[in-house]
Amino acid sequence: MGMSDEQKRHDQLTSAPHATDEDAKPRIVVSEHDGVTRIDIAEDAPVRPSDPRD
Repeated sequence: MGMSDEQKRHDQLTSAPHATDEDAKPRIVVSEHDGVTRIDIAEDAPVRPSDPRD
């Protein structure tokens, strides 16, 4: 049996020199409400988008 998608993602994101487990933390939160899928930036994501007008 192969690696799960999450294991593959973790492996890829931690394979660079000096990478840590922190680098593989999820940066988005996916939820579904009434048949609508919502994707949000995780509150604890190290990098967050800013207002493009700034």
